Amino acid sequence: MNSNSDFEIYSSREFNASINKLYQAFANPLHLQEWWGPEGFTNTIHEFDLRPEGRWILTMHGPEKGNYENSSVFKTIVPNKLVAWKRISQPLFDMEVAFEDLKNSKSKISFKMIFKTAEECEKIKSFALPKNEENFDRLERELLNIAD
Repeated sequence: MNSNSDFEIYSSREFNASINKLYQAFANPLHLQEWWGPEGFTNTIHEFDLRPEGRWILTMHGPEKGNYENSSVFKTIVPNKLVAWKRISQPLFDMEVAFEDLKNSKSKISFKMIFKTAEECEKIKSFALPKNEENFDRLERELLNIAD
């Protein structure tokens, strides 16, 4: 899963964790709420129905001020491989999170944000790329709290 498109933002990172552990960090909302979002953010997950047509509704709480409501509908769930959803709150885009099993108890997660127009993508790209890296930093710390 790569992207060279003007309509997509792509980020990925490899981790020293099994694919199962990496997937559980996303699939278990108790872990997900601990790492989802940029540094300093906290989350309240109101609904997390991880199945096609299931809803994911959360409030991201900014470190200084602001609450950001996020609503999405899951499209595709393939455990340890892919979770895809469509955002139904602004900004609108489709999201694909891919999980890849690597050798020697390593794994990789990839984010692909897919926009309808290049203009919408460009508005988000400048801050999404560094914020996705912060997301991955938080994920790396949360993986320490998950048993294999």
